[in-house]
Amino acid sequence: MDSTSRVYDVVVLGAGPTGENLADRTRAAGLTTVIVENELLGGECSFWACEPSKALLRPMVARADARRVPGLRRAVEGPLDVPAVFDHRDRMAAHWQDEDQVEWLNAVSVDLVRGHGRLNGPRQVVVDTADGEIVRLNARHAVGVCTGTVTAFPPLPGLEQVRPWTNRDATSARHVPDRLAVVGGGVVAVEMAAAWQALGSQVTMLVRGDKGLLNRMEPFAGEMVADALRAAGADLRFGTSVTAVSREDGEGSPVSITLKEADTLVADEILIATGRAPHTADIGLETVGLTSGEWLTVDDSYRVTDIADGWLYAVGDVNHRALMTHQGKYQARIAGGVIGARANGEPLDDGRWGKHASTADSAAVPQVVFSEPEVTSVGLTTREAERTGRRVDVVDYDIGRVAGAAQYADGYQGRARVLIDVDRGTLAGATFVGPGTQELLYSATVAITSETPVERLWHAVPAFPTISEVWLRILETYRDRTAS
Repeated sequence: MDSTSRVYDVVVLGAGPTGENLADRTRAAGLTTVIVENELLGGECSFWACEPSKALLRPMVARADARRVPGLRRAVEGPLDVPAVFDHRDRMAAHWQDEDQVEWLNAVSVDLVRGHGRLNGPRQVVVDTADGEIVRLNARHAVGVCTGTVTAFPPLPGLEQVRPWTNRDATSARHVPDRLAVVGGGVVAVEMAAAWQALGSQVTMLVRGDKGLLNRMEPFAGEMVADALRAAGADLRFGTSVTAVSREDGEGSPVSITLKEADTLVADEILIATGRAPHTADIGLETVGLTSGEWLTVDDSYRVTDIADGWLYAVGDVNHRALMTHQGKYQARIAGGVIGARANGEPLDDGRWGKHASTADSAAVPQVVFSEPEVTSVGLTTREAERTGRRVDVVDYDIGRVAGAAQYADGYQGRARVLIDVDRGTLAGATFVGPGTQELLYSATVAITSETPVERLWHAVPAFPTISEVWLRILETYRDRTAS
């Protein structure tokens, strides 16, 4: 078996968006960098999550919007053109080819080793390539773990034999199952339930808890999404759990799902969307004194805290701070700059690196659920404010009362909630539910991260007639309440 050894300043494990951004930033700092990937460059987001899932959801949302616009309703009657939707999904997933990503790596002078990489002691990575070669990589300064997450399967009898759908199957499937059971009530479960119901499946959602959908967000968000899913024809069952599954006649036959109430549900496919686990079980953590398969604890520069000499970084989902692509990319930009500064002997400004990293990973994490209606949030929820003892004023507003919403859609239904920190006079959190609300999110994120006083926001004038005028109505509501 052939073996080669190479030395780089930085070795990056994982070529998803996080790993690519980390490699880009360290290379921009003048450090020689190699990235290791066992699958497609671009990772989960490009090929099995963000891009294909939003491509499946966009036709559903556009149709829902058109149905609320006078003059368009009759034009969008009838089912979606499923082959056309699948073609669009395939294009957005680059037909599961990564040549463009390889070209980009070459353009920024980052080397690539394809194969399964694992740590093999301090600053050492061993890669088993597909052609049987072993490549030994040594890092002068840092190794970055950017391996992301995988589906967390519940301990369910018969599950492995059933071959359930994961997010990968749900975003790349080439047929529409007549009946789809979705286990879970979080973002993946909600988005895929909405998409496949619109594509023609009869969806049944099985949610173990009784707190509704999207239970980490404001309760009204999950309630509004649940109402829309029911209106679309989906069957939502809360306070239930699956105790066993089986395919009596093997792969391709219906799935028999036993519920805790001893009821039985039959579906053609079952999607497991109950959570994510760190993709760290097979990357050699034990060779550097860490526990295999665990989340990695980091400081605000994303350096793993349990490693002597500070050479190991964990960036993106693996550190469990914020499991979202945009946050992983943000972390990579921070970590890449830090690695470059440390390697080049440059001083670090805690205000520039540490404070901002901590803020954006805790107080101002934006999120969009591309359901119908859309759900967007950033910062604290009411529940989190209560749990942490933070004093906030809660301001609610019916987005449908804004002139821009009436222009956007007949009978517009939406809701806004903003939390204002009583002691600081700044925004602490915001949640918007309704068509087109994703475009409200960045302004809320800027207000929270910049800690802009509410009095100053009064002078940020929204254009008329746009949905963003809801900001003015929220501030007016807050002003009138505090003045009385």
